[in-house]
Amino acid sequence: MAQPQAELTLKALILGIVLSVILSAANTYLGLFAGMTVSASIPAAVISMGIFRMFRNSTILENNLVQTAASAGESVSAGIIFTIPALVIMNYWETFNYWWVTIIAALGGLLGVLFTIPLRRSLIVESDLKFPEGVATAEVLTTGQQGGKEIWYIVQASIVGAVFKLGQAGLNLMTDAIFYTKAAGSAVFKIGTNLSPALISVGYIVGLNIAVLIFLGGALNWMVAIPICTSLDSVIDMLPKDLDLTALRTPEKAPEFAKLIWATFTRYIGVGGMVVGGIWTIFKMRNSLLGGITSGLKAYRKDDSGQSQSQDIPSEEKDMPMNWVLFLILGSIVPIFLLYQNATGHLTISLTMSIIMVIAGFVFSAVAGYMAGLVGSSNNPISGITIATVLFSSLLLLLMGLSTETNGPVAAIIIGAVVCCAAAIAGDNMQDLKAGHILKATPWKQQVMQMVGTVSAAFFIAPILNLMLKAYGFAGHSSAQANPLAAPQATLMQSVADGVFARNLPWAFIAIGAIIAVLVIILDEILILRKSSFRTPVLAVSIGIYLPFELSVPILIGGIIQFFASRFIKRNNYSSTDAEAANRHGLLFASGLITGEALMGILLAIPIVIMNKDKPLKIMDNPKEWPGLILLAIVLVWLYVTAIRKAHNNNKAG
Repeated sequence: MAQPQAELTLKALILGIVLSVILSAANTYLGLFAGMTVSASIPAAVISMGIFRMFRNSTILENNLVQTAASAGESVSAGIIFTIPALVIMNYWETFNYWWVTIIAALGGLLGVLFTIPLRRSLIVESDLKFPEGVATAEVLTTGQQGGKEIWYIVQASIVGAVFKLGQAGLNLMTDAIFYTKAAGSAVFKIGTNLSPALISVGYIVGLNIAVLIFLGGALNWMVAIPICTSLDSVIDMLPKDLDLTALRTPEKAPEFAKLIWATFTRYIGVGGMVVGGIWTIFKMRNSLLGGITSGLKAYRKDDSGQSQSQDIPSEEKDMPMNWVLFLILGSIVPIFLLYQNATGHLTISLTMSIIMVIAGFVFSAVAGYMAGLVGSSNNPISGITIATVLFSSLLLLLMGLSTETNGPVAAIIIGAVVCCAAAIAGDNMQDLKAGHILKATPWKQQVMQMVGTVSAAFFIAPILNLMLKAYGFAGHSSAQANPLAAPQATLMQSVADGVFARNLPWAFIAIGAIIAVLVIILDEILILRKSSFRTPVLAVSIGIYLPFELSVPILIGGIIQFFASRFIKRNNYSSTDAEAANRHGLLFASGLITGEALMGILLAIPIVIMNKDKPLKIMDNPKEWPGLILLAIVLVWLYVTAIRKAHNNNKAG
């Protein structure tokens, strides 16, 4: 009988902790600087494989645990930087309080891990969600472990992705996006696309159905909602009075005007859709979620002989004991209560909000996990979930009698921070668990490493934040230095929390999003009854509405490439073996593009921090659009040909 592969080893534990801290630090800066983070799963997997080659008998399951811990650290930093800087911007803190930041990060992150345990079976084992980065990570690990010719697909694509990112974000040789804005009378239309091979890869992995829905959501916002809003005086009158509206409505200012309307009003349509979509998703998943919890509890009960029934479960299906999970979740109410009591000073309010936060945290973690299954964790709009949490929390706190003077907005931000950390961890960890499911890893060992990675990173986030605050400060705040950090998500959370208590949020747009979500849900139910292969999951549409349109376009292009590649294979009647090879080669190439871009994105953070410049390696001040367009077109053809040509050659040879 073959011995099981080594998995949870000392070297995997140590390397996982180190990478968790390093990648968390890099993403803390990138998130504050550019409003985005880079998924650490694939970069950590590649780094782990490189380091473990120096050891004898290292296994694929050890590498999988390393990337699991590292990605947890990256995720918890995203949850913190999207929310906690708002407390400094609101002047509640002068600097970041070490223990409070650490507690919020660790507590929210651990809750995110615990929430994913009962979700794993329903979202990964029993659903057909793609989890693009989880699949890509598994492919990277499998190919790297097996070696051979197929690793060349990842290597060459990684080089292409890295060079692309270097040329855009590092050397500044080409733009990372192109836009076209047209003013027709008082209405403004804006379209564009990001020139990212990684986003193309996401579309290729998720497939045409989801890619189309994301694109349609973006088109609904940017081609319908924004033109209507820019032409309505009733909407324009709601903009801040200190803006020069006459200048904004000129053709030259059309791009800036469209972005302002999106940021101020229309992306809240996506927030409304996400709230309704999240509630509907939980309702639809209720049986699977309940079944996952009850089966988990049943598995660890003792039979008449005193033996645990979990002994009959294969190792690749063993989660942490569900009774432990439920005990820890309920036990978390105590530290959460102390956290909120410190912020509000109200016993009843703190206890009520602690219970509500645990419930909301589970709901939004489930939504985040579902959305990660649709579009991947890098493109998962966690900030949209956090906005919904801050909105909900602010309304409840307002109804309970808190105000701006009694730290109502501060309490809402702290609640949002815990939920944001939980949701960020949940979305990213579901990707890791998907990779583990493919590789036949042991879920409970991954869940342990997720906790290790979360807590390890939590201890280092506050010093990094204080370093950034001292070196750069935040734009629009008294801390701002020569090159302040934008902290866009945290600034948005502060605006939402203050807006609820000041009663000036765009509720009409949130309501419109909720109505659109209901209509999409009805359409999806009709398609289910008709047994249509095309479906309209509401969260995919809501994500498209919320995201900048330039992110939706390359995802659609990737989905189209995957569709035509699959169609080519079917039309030429490939055998199942050849079809599987074609799909694998395309997936490997797409995974490589994500790997290269992610690694370069993290590496570029180093000179940015050291040299304190936006693009310290740039060799051009005014990058051009056409080089990126031409190179991206070459990548598109390369991706398509990689999938079909290899399978075609195999077919001919057979």
